[in-house]
Amino acid sequence: MSDRVQNTASEGKNVANNGSLSGAVIAVAGAGGPAGHATLVRLAEAGAVVVGADNNPERLAEAVDAARYARGGATVTGETVDLLDLDSTRAWADRIEKEHGRIDGLVHLVGGWRGSATFEETSLADWDLLEKLLIRTVQHTSLAFYDGLQRSDRGRYLLISAAGASKPTAGNAAYSASKAAAEAWTLAMADGFRKAGGEAGPHAAAAILVVKALVHDAMRAERPNAKFAGFTDVKDLAKAIEGVWSKPAAEVNGNRLWLTEKP
Repeated sequence: MSDRVQNTASEGKNVANNGSLSGAVIAVAGAGGPAGHATLVRLAEAGAVVVGADNNPERLAEAVDAARYARGGATVTGETVDLLDLDSTRAWADRIEKEHGRIDGLVHLVGGWRGSATFEETSLADWDLLEKLLIRTVQHTSLAFYDGLQRSDRGRYLLISAAGASKPTAGNAAYSASKAAAEAWTLAMADGFRKAGGEAGPHAAAAILVVKALVHDAMRAERPNAKFAGFTDVKDLAKAIEGVWSKPAAEVNGNRLWLTEKP
């Protein structure tokens, strides 16, 4: 089951659809958070048809409205989809392709964090939660969208990950392990695209954008003296997401694209 929010043309604004992603249909999982807001806006401004999903309908509606008004005439929709249910996720992917005739991307922004002061204080309850949020949702969106992205001439699956997956710290065992597993799953998807492309190379790609952590305007307002060293602004993340479509599939498929210093 899903609840749908639809916002399309805005009266009195330019409806020209000539951005870098003109004609592309891109889904965004976890669209209601700050990174989702920025990504929906950026993709809409680039001319894409954008379909967001989140488990919080109020946050999702706000993100959809922001993207709609950032780009007059943009087609931006939102659905509350249970990404922990594979059948619901498959149905969402099928609806997008049926309605728009294609699916050119899935940006996976579903997040969550749990940690502890020390390794020995790690709670396995944190793992139980993060396994669902950070691994299971990746499994479901990748399986649900794989075939549709293969049918596209510019299909992209993008996972947002954290540098901690490559260099875990003692208090982030559950988080780092979850991120590492999600990365491995995405790289397996990339190998599927590689094999499907044969000698010609892949025409769809799965890639990982790696950040240390994300920062947005509200965080800066709450902590005006904080430096947020090494953090990636959500607007810069959104810009990097858009930029993946400007690169050949073979160049990005199976790669980690670092937006912060490698550990």
